[in-house]
Amino acid sequence: MTERQRSWASLALLWGLLLVLAALRPMAVPDEGRYGEVSRWMLQSGDWLVPRLDGIPFFHKPPLLHWVDAVLMAGLGVHVWVARLGPALHAGLMAVALYLSVRPLGDERLARRASLMLGSSLSFLVGGQYINHDMVVASWISVAIWAFAWSFVRSGGPEGADGGLVPHAGLARLGFVACALGILSKGLIGLVLPGLVLFGWLLWTRQFRKVLHLPWLSGLALFGAIAVPWFVLAEQRAPGLLAYLFGEQQFHRYTATTFNNGHPWWFYLAGLFLMLFPWTFLVLGLPLAWWRDRTLGLAPRFRVWVSLAWLWLGLIIAFFSVPHSKLIGYALPVMPPLALLAALGWERWPGRLRQARWVFGGLFGVALLAAVGLNLAAVPYTERRASADVAAALACRMGPDDTVLAAGDFPYDLPFLLRLRRPMTVVQDWDDARLHAGDNWQRELFEGAAFDARAAQALQGPEALVRAASLPGQWVVAPNEIEVAGFETVLRGRAWTLYRSAGGWSPRAAACPP
Repeated sequence: MTERQRSWASLALLWGLLLVLAALRPMAVPDEGRYGEVSRWMLQSGDWLVPRLDGIPFFHKPPLLHWVDAVLMAGLGVHVWVARLGPALHAGLMAVALYLSVRPLGDERLARRASLMLGSSLSFLVGGQYINHDMVVASWISVAIWAFAWSFVRSGGPEGADGGLVPHAGLARLGFVACALGILSKGLIGLVLPGLVLFGWLLWTRQFRKVLHLPWLSGLALFGAIAVPWFVLAEQRAPGLLAYLFGEQQFHRYTATTFNNGHPWWFYLAGLFLMLFPWTFLVLGLPLAWWRDRTLGLAPRFRVWVSLAWLWLGLIIAFFSVPHSKLIGYALPVMPPLALLAALGWERWPGRLRQARWVFGGLFGVALLAAVGLNLAAVPYTERRASADVAAALACRMGPDDTVLAAGDFPYDLPFLLRLRRPMTVVQDWDDARLHAGDNWQRELFEGAAFDARAAQALQGPEALVRAASLPGQWVVAPNEIEVAGFETVLRGRAWTLYRSAGGWSPRAAACPP
């Protein structure tokens, strides 16, 4: 087997492990339940324009993840594992992009080592199979940065021989396409973050004048053809979408202090240590070594890429450290440069040991054990909050025309697990919620309902429970700490209780387990 074949085989095996781990966990709430259900509803409803949660417009993010997952479900069926394939495919894209971007530097082993470090990390093996938009946008951000960076260097960049000014047009166009897909993944950061990194790097390496020679006409045409149509069509269907998505969900969420997940400024520094554990240790000594010797003892062709990696890492972490609200998945875009720096750190010390191969194998095994252990440890935690036990009991008992009501909270995973054909009726004092709700499930629903009056009928006041109690075929799911009067208790699960109205069960329920 050649060195290149070994590299591809290693990447394939790591991606296969990712898919195996994706089958071990139950659906996590709220994120996986929320985004998995939006994708399932898109497939079921046939409405590929407006993402919906419980039939209600959900405009927190653009729809690329949901398009990908809905297509996968159409071909492979509606399962939690299939919903995880969308992020997993993008995790594979990130690892392949890292390998292909480092390989032209002339060191196959360095490219393979960097991709193995990324592929064995928690960011890949856990974050790469978690149903949300973070890995999707992170992969396209990385592709955009690699593509534009190589397009500038291929012109005969600062370390090149010919000193050319015209970037490689094909790679630049790929960068424009990746930015467009990044915007469709999670909004403006799909363009802002690659632009921020490349702007800083071009200034640092004195290449900025090359920007004038990018294929702007064809690049912007590709960007516009991919990124613009959905926003235009969705705004026509739901006026006010653009102001809500870009104003409230992006700009306001970035600048305000009223949203959940507040953390101190050093949150991402600690997170990075864990996300690339144990390879992060190899990066710790590099800043001092780089300060003493900017070449790090590397050949000239490497130096421009080391500066790119540091700026990529530092600028994006600084960008996400500003907001009050911080989530660990936001750091995924910096995993490729961090893995490259770790691979270079390996070359400075452990790689020179006689036992280097055994040391690398040991660290690789530690990384894999950490990923497997974290996935297994997540199972009981997830089960304590999920509604899978109630969903199984309800799937066995309910008839095709029955109605499911959610009272007191929103079971994000229930509609997906039940493959519900109609929205649940969500019971709450919505007038009070509109006045006092924080950054929670209530706000998600009533803000989305403002875009569609018909879909808003799924949101009902407490009187809906009184009406449902006297009707057959009515099922209520509520948190265990809430007692629902007028209904018979069917099952008290780990986190949720299932109730039924008088006569509210199918004849086949007699065959269900008690």
